[in-house]
Amino acid sequence: MHGTLHHVELWVDSLEEALPGFAWLFTRLGYTEFQSWEGGRSWLLGGTYVVVEESPARVAGRHDRLRAGLNHLAFHVDDPDVLAKEAEQHGWKLMFADRHPYAGGAQHYAAYLENSAGFEIELVRSAG
Repeated sequence: MHGTLHHVELWVDSLEEALPGFAWLFTRLGYTEFQSWEGGRSWLLGGTYVVVEESPARVAGRHDRLRAGLNHLAFHVDDPDVLAKEAEQHGWKLMFADRHPYAGGAQHYAAYLENSAGFEIELVRSAG
């Protein structure tokens, strides 16, 4: 347990807008809904959970992964292409389409997704 990730908390402008895409993604990755409250939700997998919460500070503005702060979350998956195709129906778009699935380099098979708020998710093909 020492050193493993406990949780990640993502603040969004609008939970109503963010929830459908993130709920689909985390459920599809094997997470189960863990907590639900006005303004937020969390999903749990093993000992790690992910929170999506409307900013209680009412800080607004599109997330910019190129500025200081969170750039993206990356997850191991069996087949990035399957999820990338499904993701389009849930508010995510494929990034770097001209270099997919090797946008991260010749030895790195992954799909990079972005939602309308600017959050990036990387789906990395699991070894084996």
